[in-house]
Amino acid sequence: QVQLVESGGGLVQAGGSLRLSCEASGRTFSRNNMGWFRQAPGKEREFVAAIKWSGSSTRYADSVKGRFTISRDNAKNTVYLQMNSLKPEDTAVYYCTSDRRTLRTTVGTTLSEYDYWGQGTQVTVSS
Repeated sequence: QVQLVESGGGLVQAGGSLRLSCEASGRTFSRNNMGWFRQAPGKEREFVAAIKWSGSSTRYADSVKGRFTISRDNAKNTVYLQMNSLKPEDTAVYYCTSDRRTLRTTVGTTLSEYDYWGQGTQVTVSS
């Protein structure tokens, strides 16, 4: 059974920063691409960022490009999302997820490419 546990969410003022963490267990973490999605109230879950199993490639949604950075530490089975210059529109529940396939050469951005999900962590940005 794969478990993904997010942490690091909270309340921050616009322009501030937060770092989310997601610790994985139950799967060979270093063989799976990892991603972050978010879901705001009344909206669909959307892609934020993803990183290749090796850490050598990343992808970002246009809305966060230049402000957010995804990284991973395979020795700690942990993926991170550094969020800078936060805006009120970044307010959402952020979910960590693992690609259903191993050693993929491409980094996916769609929900269907990911299977296991964490419980989510709330990020609230006040104006």
